[in-house]
Amino acid sequence: MTRIGTPLSPTATKVLFLGAGELGKEVVIELQRFGVEVIACDRYENAPGMQVAHRAHVLDMTDAKALRAIIEAEKPDLIVPEIEAIATDELAAIEAEGLATVIPTARATQLTMDREGIRRLAAETLNLKTSPYAFASDAETLAAEADRIGYPVFVKPVMSSSGKGQSKVDSADEIAAAWDHALTAGRGNQVRVIVEGAVDFDYEITLLTVRHAGGTDFCAPVGHRQESGDYVESWQPQPMSDAALKTAQDMARKVTDDIGGLGVFGVELFVKGDTVWFSEVSPRPHDTGLVTLATQDQSEFALHARAILGLPVDASLLRPGASAVIYGGIDAEGVVFDGVADALTEPGTQLRLFGKPVSYEKRRMGVAIAHAETIEQARAKATRAAAHVKVTLR
Repeated sequence: MTRIGTPLSPTATKVLFLGAGELGKEVVIELQRFGVEVIACDRYENAPGMQVAHRAHVLDMTDAKALRAIIEAEKPDLIVPEIEAIATDELAAIEAEGLATVIPTARATQLTMDREGIRRLAAETLNLKTSPYAFASDAETLAAEADRIGYPVFVKPVMSSSGKGQSKVDSADEIAAAWDHALTAGRGNQVRVIVEGAVDFDYEITLLTVRHAGGTDFCAPVGHRQESGDYVESWQPQPMSDAALKTAQDMARKVTDDIGGLGVFGVELFVKGDTVWFSEVSPRPHDTGLVTLATQDQSEFALHARAILGLPVDASLLRPGASAVIYGGIDAEGVVFDGVADALTEPGTQLRLFGKPVSYEKRRMGVAIAHAETIEQARAKATRAAAHVKVTLR
């Protein structure tokens, strides 16, 4: 796609988002800068991406008939899935019929919507180094596989994101609770989990991998810290040895080449010294990559927009930076954010308040982003800025 039309006209270049969260919102903004007509879909009204799109639709994206009806009505050029809970078989049929191009591909959405497909591809087809793992469809099998792998283990739904439904399990006594937590918190109707053995790693990274018309580029590695499987801060660049970086890039290239298509992929990896383990891949911008809003001339969102439009990209790093999450802290609708001015006092500090209509105690409602001369200074600045912001009632 080398020509871009005029939005809201017969020549419009149209992109439809399936999922309109905070990451999709940033991509929508980047597409708007190129005059792309954007339609945002999600399961609830006033999702962040809907607030900056030309039009919006609320629907259950796992409903194949509803999904097809929206696509046939809107007639988009590109379909951009932002979440896992989508009727992927219907997307594949829509792509096969030539109704639209799915980003990065319909196969990618089918493959990466659940951890089983991507883990089997990485470990069993591509022979990438991973943690020991097994899959289970009942608590009894889960317990047996956890015993075989050896405690501690991590139990995750095969379909979820941002740490939802994940548990660290230290003994057999905790298996039943982990099974129940995975089933209630995972996305979709899958009654299936992955159990993974622990990996003795020094740090974990997201290697943002950009497949574009000119080839494949890599952003500088993004380091991050998680709590209960959910990222709470990230920084870029994560220092690592040349050997480890080359191995990480080789792994990321192998898995994204097999998946195919255009756009940004968030490849998650564990690193110890020069040894690298593959963990997961998302065929879209990654939450830990929010830091690129402060560190790169073209953030991961700008890179994604450019890549899917067939435009040149520049993934180079400008300076060190960091991000720190702002949680809701309360369960309420129409909350108010206090301390915004204080958070922005320091030079080189930014905020993104996502505009989510409902706050939950552990829901990500915003992020503080900062750049500095070192990653340590940037992490401290981002953490201070995030701490100033308080989510309150009117």
